[in-house]
Amino acid sequence: MTDTTTETETTDNADNTGNTAGGTTRAPSRRSLIGWGGAGLALGAAAAGGAVAVARTGDDERPAAAAAGAAVAFHGVHQAGIATPVQDRLHFAAFDVKTTDRAEFVQLLKDWTAAARRMTAGRAVGEGAYGGLPEAPPDDTGEALGLKPSRLTLTIGFGPSLFEKFGLADRRPEALVDLPKFAGDNLDRNRSGGDLCVQACADDPQVAVHAIRNLARIGFGKVVIRWSQLGFGKTSSTTPEAQTPRNLMGFKDGTRNIAGTETARLKKFVWVGEQDGPAWMTGGSYLVARRIRMNIETWDRTSLQEQEDIFGRDKGEGAPVGKAKERDEPFLKAMKPDAHVRLAHPDTNGGATILRRGYSFTDGDDGLGRLDAGLFFLAYQRDVRKGFIPVQRSLATDALNEYIQHVGSAIFAIPPGVRDADDWWGRALFSEEA
Repeated sequence: MTDTTTETETTDNADNTGNTAGGTTRAPSRRSLIGWGGAGLALGAAAAGGAVAVARTGDDERPAAAAAGAAVAFHGVHQAGIATPVQDRLHFAAFDVKTTDRAEFVQLLKDWTAAARRMTAGRAVGEGAYGGLPEAPPDDTGEALGLKPSRLTLTIGFGPSLFEKFGLADRRPEALVDLPKFAGDNLDRNRSGGDLCVQACADDPQVAVHAIRNLARIGFGKVVIRWSQLGFGKTSSTTPEAQTPRNLMGFKDGTRNIAGTETARLKKFVWVGEQDGPAWMTGGSYLVARRIRMNIETWDRTSLQEQEDIFGRDKGEGAPVGKAKERDEPFLKAMKPDAHVRLAHPDTNGGATILRRGYSFTDGDDGLGRLDAGLFFLAYQRDVRKGFIPVQRSLATDALNEYIQHVGSAIFAIPPGVRDADDWWGRALFSEEA
């Protein structure tokens, strides 16, 4: 059976903005190639609904939030999903690598890249969920059929433990440190760490889940999900002209977050520079992921005045203490010494600044009649030693600690973007000349 949608495959043409889209090339038939590991299937080219719209997120142009359902370009100097306008939904997954065969793992990264390239463009993986060989499992699981791209971005990262495998110990970046134990940590090892991570962000939760599901399927036998987290209701924004989102405590979060338009601040605080080393990380970043449980029931019985004192902002407008508007410059000394805003502010931490992409979560209850809810905190930075670590140490005396607890933690090196159709996730790291 031949479907006209298998005739072409999107090939992105890189420009100086980082992420772009456009162009087509003829794709080989599934019946003429072998790929996808255990499935024994080829990467074909079926499409699954939705035209591709360019949403640029590079250094030189404003990263406009795409129209509803549009696609964010996959290729670029930096990976999409960092400075990209924050989407509404998240599916984050950390993986453990099971294969010991370097060549097999490199092929998996190539297969994942090919699948990510198609899914972010709103296309099915391979030849799709139907119409292929009836004797073989479909290339795509099918739950995203008919759905738009929904601004899906897929961002990959490499954990410290990966560098102990495949002879990569000498290529581990110095900035990829093992995080110290912070005051108040109560980390669950089953929700921490990982050799790899993939962050899927989209405006449709089914699109994000579909992406992680298919990468896990492609990796069957070579990688396994260690832990994962669903998120909703973004709690930070990289588009300051939009309304600042609120966390589950009802307060606006991320007012002073780095915007995707702030080229200079992104270069200074987020992107790894040539002088930072190693060379394979140039254009990349470092991610700290923290699962923060909120004691919702206790918070909900706390007076409004105390809530505002704890944050250092009013709950309605989000204005700093003594100010009228949310974005007014805060006067830190007017806040209580243990106010969250005061302790987290760059002026308190020697200028330390991070880019946040947090999401709220609710995962049922804890078995004791309390909501298992909170913030899944994602922080991108040029160097964790100058970003998250000093800020988190400063927060040791945060009044908010009475109402939250860090229960999961991981750190990852986020490589630079995939430049073109011949590039793949992690190529510079795994190249012999790297």
